[in-house]
Amino acid sequence: MEWGGGRREGNIEDRRGLGPVGVAGGGIGAVVLAVIGYFVFGVPPETTMNAVNGAQQPAAQEGARGQVSDREGQFVDVIETSNTDVWGPLLAEHGVTYRPPAAVVLYDQATGTGCGTGQSAMGPFYCPADNKVYLDLSFWNELESRFGAKGEFARAYVISHEIGHHIQSLTGAADEARRLGARGAQSGSVRLELQADCYAGVWARHAPEASNGGIQISRADIEDGLGAAAAVGDDAIQEQAQGRVMPDSFTHGTSAQRMRWFGKGYDAGDPGVCDTFGARTL
Repeated sequence: MEWGGGRREGNIEDRRGLGPVGVAGGGIGAVVLAVIGYFVFGVPPETTMNAVNGAQQPAAQEGARGQVSDREGQFVDVIETSNTDVWGPLLAEHGVTYRPPAAVVLYDQATGTGCGTGQSAMGPFYCPADNKVYLDLSFWNELESRFGAKGEFARAYVISHEIGHHIQSLTGAADEARRLGARGAQSGSVRLELQADCYAGVWARHAPEASNGGIQISRADIEDGLGAAAAVGDDAIQEQAQGRVMPDSFTHGTSAQRMRWFGKGYDAGDPGVCDTFGARTL
């Protein structure tokens, strides 16, 4: 993947080097439960943190805003900015105004969020309470060593998937998933995650053109993205973590489903095909 010519808006909040932050009243407990929930059962980390932390508020922590100087941080900036360039025109065609996330927060180990205490072992996540994407860059090592997802495009897929959750907040899809969950329909979470995968595919299709060639994505890169989607399927994670698969606890979708919806978004390049909530089969 080539991205050196990509535009950077500097929508980054850099908390690296500030050290981990805790929550009064046992925030570590929330972190441990969230880690177990994510890697064993596929439960979104912000869901666990909200449930455990309740009304507790994480300690205030604010990082530097704007451009970053290191290559890894610049990569995140380019991918987030590219998503803005892609989704602005695409959503306008569907009558939705795209507003970027409040920031992509880079942090080390643990940090306060609007959804509770975030911790690096949970992986990247989007917090709808503050409209920010949270990312500890050490997750890239986890992505390669634990899940076998290699290449920079696999990382771009992860970032774009989380921005996909932000898009769902703008379109109302996140509310639809919560309504399904309130009725006991677990598939609401799966449909939400698969739609975010589809959105990541749509972004990948349009990124080179939207960047005027500043980002180049090859077919090999797309294969890396499909590999990343397969690696983080519920069935793959559960098989690795506990040696058995429990379909009733799926919240993100199987490897095959995640690959299918990412590929569907990439092939069509149209967010209209990403209606997982209207799909009869996933």
